[in-house]
Amino acid sequence: MRILVFSDSHAGLSFMRRCVEKMKPDTIIHLGDYFDDARTLSEVYPYIPIHAVPGNCDKYRLLQPVPEVFCYDICGVKLFMTHGHRHNAKITTGLLIADAVRNDAAAVLYGHTHIADCRQLPDGMWVLNPGACGSFGGSAGIIETEQGEIRTCYLINAMNLEETV
Repeated sequence: MRILVFSDSHAGLSFMRRCVEKMKPDTIIHLGDYFDDARTLSEVYPYIPIHAVPGNCDKYRLLQPVPEVFCYDICGVKLFMTHGHRHNAKITTGLLIADAVRNDAAAVLYGHTHIADCRQLPDGMWVLNPGACGSFGGSAGIIETEQGEIRTCYLINAMNLEETV
C-alpha cells in the first residue's frame, strides 16, 4: 500500500494535486500548516482516506480543537504523526523519536522545518519529514507498506515527480 505524506502546504495545492494524480496513493497524510488544505484534498479525492494534524500556523484556522499528535495504524503500520513544533523539531528530532519509540511506532512523521528528511534508524524505525509541499517547487514523502511492515520510504519533489512511480 502507498501512503503519500505532505506538510507545510500553506495553501499551495498545485504540487499536492500533481502528486496524488501521479502516485495514486491508498491514503494521504497532511502534517499541518494549512490543515484545511487536507480538507480541500478530501473534497477533490473523496475516495482516498486522509489523516491530518494541525501545525503552528493552524491555531486560529481551526473551527474546533484537533489533537496535535496521532499515533495509530495506517495501511498496516503504526505511525507517529505530528507537525513538530511542540517537539522542538527545528532544534532536534530527539523528542519526536523518543515519543515514537514510547508509542511503539514504525515511523515518526513530522514537518515544521520545511527541510525534507528521510532516514531509517539502526533499530529500524523510519524518520520522515516530507519538507514543504507548498513552496520551493514542493516536496513530499512516500511510505510503501507490505504485510504490516514498511517496505520503503523515500522523498519526491517537483524535479523527480515525473520519473517516480
